[in-house]
Amino acid sequence: MDREFIAERQKGLQNYLNYITSNHILSSYEPVKKFLDPSNYSANYTEIALQQVSMFFRSEPKFEVVEPLKDIGWRLRKRYFLMKCKNQPKEPLVLSWADLGPDKYLQDKDFQCAIKLLPSWTHPYIHRVTFATAGESSALVIKPFNEKGTLKDLIYKAKPKDPFLKKYCNPRKIQGLELQQIKTFGRQILEVLKFLHDRGFPYGHLHASNVMLEGETCRLMDLENSLLGLPSFYRSYFTQFRKINTLESIDVHCFGHLLYEMTYGRPPDSIPVDQFPPAPSMSVVSVLESILSCEACKSGMPSVSQLLQMPLFSDVALMNTEKPQFKIPTKLKEALKTAKECMEKRLTEEQKSIYQHRRLTRAQSHHGSEEEKKKRKILARKVNKITILFTIYIL
Repeated sequence: MDREFIAERQKGLQNYLNYITSNHILSSYEPVKKFLDPSNYSANYTEIALQQVSMFFRSEPKFEVVEPLKDIGWRLRKRYFLMKCKNQPKEPLVLSWADLGPDKYLQDKDFQCAIKLLPSWTHPYIHRVTFATAGESSALVIKPFNEKGTLKDLIYKAKPKDPFLKKYCNPRKIQGLELQQIKTFGRQILEVLKFLHDRGFPYGHLHASNVMLEGETCRLMDLENSLLGLPSFYRSYFTQFRKINTLESIDVHCFGHLLYEMTYGRPPDSIPVDQFPPAPSMSVVSVLESILSCEACKSGMPSVSQLLQMPLFSDVALMNTEKPQFKIPTKLKEALKTAKECMEKRLTEEQKSIYQHRRLTRAQSHHGSEEEKKKRKILARKVNKITILFTIYIL
């Protein structure tokens, strides 16, 4: 077969793979992982999850599996099952099982304690947990299942039980939310983020699929993700910017993505955003610029308190009067603080590594450019000419 043809096809395939892996959703998709790295992604995580869930049911016979919810999430090592409680069979529940992630820094005793506390934590803007338990290498959490779905389902007009890629990767119609919805939902989400930050709880997992909708109320989900040490949905974005180096600044950056999606009905094409499309109000653009613009990404994120004071959210009246219950033992607070510091340290090291790799790539690219090659040739000729003249002069 012709060598040029093979080289051309190889280049085309590489470009195709580069495009797929540059998309943070597709790059996390199980078939892509198994194709690119079959030796490390050969396990059947559905089978592993079923084994763990079966063991759980031996000690908790009041719950029953209705059906597996295949591929409704984006994580490789997280599985979902539709459940019901035998005492209340008409109230649908969803069980999520997840393996431990690279940022799991809590000691096993503290980890078990924190997971078991999840059902006791209540807040007007946090989705209720019915039951939670953890094993040596995984945890499972049971929550009420909402047929109307999440904030992302509302934006994309999707069915909650459909696979993740089908729901969100090729929407039939791209349309943002009404201005009042953007203001209200945004204010509610910022309020619960501030609540968590004030209590030293590391979150870092804000995105539209982690916000359950109940009428006109947003409820944050998956608080267990940070306890499990799972990577954030937007990690591939904020690792590019060294000023986004705390869990609080990560939450703000993720809020910027969410606000963009609520406003325009789709995620931004790239980060940072050079120019924002027309929005329902300039106050929306002002908030987006403070988070997703080139200047913001380089200089650092505003705080949640600063965002709450901006015109887009400052005049939103919140009607919910439910009193939060969020007790954390002092010893666990210290453990969470240490875990948070370890997460931030690993993030800083990753950002430093990416920065150094970028500098090296730029230097190699510059050194290998045609212009640089010409300069080196000219310089070599000059040196050679000088050497010859010097030799003649000596002789």
